[in-house]
Amino acid sequence: MASMNTRDDLSDLQAFLAVAQERSFTRAAAKLGISQPTLSHTVRQLEARLGVRLLARTTRSVSPTEAGERLLLTIAPLYEGIVAGLNALGEYRDKPAGTIRITADEHAVDVVLAPALERILPNHPDIKVEVTIDYGLTDIVAERYDAGIRIGEQVAKDMISVPVGPEMRMIIVGAPSYFAGRTAPTRPQDLLEHNCINLRLPTHGGIYAWEFEKDGRELRVRVDGQLVFNSTKPRLRATLAGLGLAYMPETLVRDHLADGSLVQTLDDWCAPFPGYHLYYASRRQPSPAFTVLADALRYRSRDVDR
Repeated sequence: MASMNTRDDLSDLQAFLAVAQERSFTRAAAKLGISQPTLSHTVRQLEARLGVRLLARTTRSVSPTEAGERLLLTIAPLYEGIVAGLNALGEYRDKPAGTIRITADEHAVDVVLAPALERILPNHPDIKVEVTIDYGLTDIVAERYDAGIRIGEQVAKDMISVPVGPEMRMIIVGAPSYFAGRTAPTRPQDLLEHNCINLRLPTHGGIYAWEFEKDGRELRVRVDGQLVFNSTKPRLRATLAGLGLAYMPETLVRDHLADGSLVQTLDDWCAPFPGYHLYYASRRQPSPAFTVLADALRYRSRDVDR
């Protein structure tokens, strides 16, 4: 048998315990917040060091071998006792502390996350927050994020999801200089005749299709134009410069509509939809620091206007 390293063994035993209890590498990886290939490699290393097969694997299932079942019965109560003991130490902590990793798109950071951080961080100096701006639908479990902020309809059903903003609308806007000498569209299909400023989604590399709804009819239009960006602020600047029409969050352009620097079109095709939600893995045990952030983000209708 290979020499033993206590630190490695404890980590690898935790990996084995998760797979044996979940009967699934996929569910166990989600529980531990690591990738499935990493988990498989960890368990194989443990089996190699111990010199016995612990898990019987088929294409459809995973189950402990006789040796694995014996190990499971031995270590499961001990491990649960360790976890309970560590969790009990939280009662002695005066201040929430630790690092929270969160992913969100640029607009969500501006209108939802940044205001919350401005409220809580001065009062909680031991909380650190790492923010990654990403327009893709990030797998927060695989990428080891604590949480993400996305539009409600984009959140996977197996996640805990908490509203952190009001309903939203995406609207079509252009500068008065763009509309000079052009006929404004009266239906979404008319956008095919216009110079539209597009958004490229980084996750799949595709151009985002503009979405519309009216009288229960849903429509997606793949527009074209001279400009494509992968973030919001350059699209807004190009739109204000009269370079084309853009599909933008209403809250982002509200001031520009009020002062006349932008004009809205196709308003009757732009229906509201569920706004931003904070989401995290359903098996995640929230830390005190995460609880502070989640409470600050939680949407209360009296605080925000749509």
